Amino acid sequence: MTAWLSFLAVFLCSWSLRDLVVEACTCVPIHPQDAFCNSDIVIRAKVVGKKLMKDGPFGTMRYTVKQMKMYRGFQIMPHVQYIYTEASESLCGVKLEVNKYQYLITGRVYEGKVYTGLCNWYEKWDRLTLSQRKGLNHRYHLGCGCKIRPCYYLPCFATSKNECIWTDMLSNFGHSGYQAKHYACIQRVEGYCSWYRGWAPPDKTIINATDP
Repeated sequence: MTAWLSFLAVFLCSWSLRDLVVEACTCVPIHPQDAFCNSDIVIRAKVVGKKLMKDGPFGTMRYTVKQMKMYRGFQIMPHVQYIYTEASESLCGVKLEVNKYQYLITGRVYEGKVYTGLCNWYEKWDRLTLSQRKGLNHRYHLGCGCKIRPCYYLPCFATSKNECIWTDMLSNFGHSGYQAKHYACIQRVEGYCSWYRGWAPPDKTIINATDP
């Protein structure tokens, strides 16, 4: 009887810990431009290997990558060879496939290592829209001085001239909505920020800060 109670106690503790860990990773929706501007490193890369590192209670996964192009982070780390992430998805670790896809990967640098997770922007390269690819090359840089403010319910208004109102959440699309896929918030004349989409360079005369 005592053995059974001990087993039950261990099982319940393990079950409760597992539930706690599963609930641990919660990410706030973020526009790709903010994800870009808030990252130390932004690269296009192919994963060519992986290794589970025995550090911490759940371990860390180290991905070996072949860097194709760097979009942000030249001064910090001009070439990235390894990407680190939590081994458990419940702790916001990402799962990347080896020798299969090219990925866009964003991350932060800590003690000389690049870390990424579910709350960072990562995506298979062929799933990015043309506008997002152009944003990585040039447009997102132009908007790092702007503020993208999420709108969860109407009405929403810009409270300063450097704000763009992000309305994807109104349709529950979050970061994968239309504005996230096709628009960048760019600073224009007199410091005003507004949404921009198009193939030509931004029109410096447009100062509408809210209309996508």
